[in-house]
Amino acid sequence: MFQNQGSFLRKVAFLGSKHQNPPFHSDPLKVIVQFHDDAKLKQRCPKRKISEADKEFVTPTKKRRDLEFPSLKDESAFYIPDHNRKRKASYLEQPLDKRFRGNPAEEDNPKLRFEAKYVELHPLGEGGCGSVFAGYRKSDHLDVAIKHVPNKYQYCKHVDEEGRQLSGEVAVMLKLRSGTSHSPSSRAPIALLDWYVLPHELILVLERPMPAVDLQTYVEECRDSFGEKEAKMILKQLVKAAISLQDKKIFHRDIKVENILIDMSSGAPQVRLIDFGVSCFTESHSEYTTFYGTEIHAPPEWWYEHRYSARPTTVWQLGIVLFECLHNKRFNSTKLMEKKLQLRQNLSKDCKDFMKQCFIQNPRRRPSLEQILLHPWLK
Repeated sequence: MFQNQGSFLRKVAFLGSKHQNPPFHSDPLKVIVQFHDDAKLKQRCPKRKISEADKEFVTPTKKRRDLEFPSLKDESAFYIPDHNRKRKASYLEQPLDKRFRGNPAEEDNPKLRFEAKYVELHPLGEGGCGSVFAGYRKSDHLDVAIKHVPNKYQYCKHVDEEGRQLSGEVAVMLKLRSGTSHSPSSRAPIALLDWYVLPHELILVLERPMPAVDLQTYVEECRDSFGEKEAKMILKQLVKAAISLQDKKIFHRDIKVENILIDMSSGAPQVRLIDFGVSCFTESHSEYTTFYGTEIHAPPEWWYEHRYSARPTTVWQLGIVLFECLHNKRFNSTKLMEKKLQLRQNLSKDCKDFMKQCFIQNPRRRPSLEQILLHPWLK
């Protein structure tokens, strides 16, 4: 029995030891004690001393591990100086003109951006290129006019210097906004405040002077007191505004009583031009073979040759404005050409001559805007 037990303990001691030839012990208990002592000696084995040269040497594996798992004892490993850290500025740190007042989801949706900034009210009118509504800006309750232009009525396109394709109306009004000075003639066009391009339409947010009415309504309301004196004051402003557009190489194409506002905010009537929906940029020698605007107001050269240019056409349209202000009837170019429209006999000689000059059928003989501004009737 004791012999079997001694054989078993010798096997255990042999397997637990790393010695290939473990020493033979006759005492089994002494073998067990030696086995445990070897294990303790292995655990308490002193670490190898690292020289200074070894510390400077870093293996690629250790370097990668240090980058991925920085030492918790080294606080500098977790500190990134502010001048090296690139982060997005918080809302309050952004400049006032760059803050977005609304839901971040609205930044990619022009319709939501429009609704976050403006309130649309009742309709003001509807024309051939779209509909206009009253409204106001939420931030300061500024009165605005909101124009909706369906895509099918955006006749003209323009590519700006940055390569963006814009509506012709937007491009022209941006040009007018950038070149506005303090002169009344340059401030005659209504200013563009905002625009939003939607999948099916264009939304324009425009300046809305208050109080103001279109020239047609103004003349009807003042019919009993409206005469040559009032018409002269309006036409003189209108001619100067047309010259200002011409200097900026802009062709309105549709100057008429419905597209002229009379702004009474200063007490005296001030002419403001609206609806640049068919306007375009032009040159002095440019000719057009597609007519945009009010067709019954097209000049004779369009009916005879199916071509027209900016300067003679604008003079013709100014004559139409004066005619409708002083006559209680609508103007029609073909009727005038057929001599079915007559001027009032009780008008002054200079007033009738001014209209006759505007209505010269040959565009080459028709006076320029600068020439009609010097006409005796406007002095």
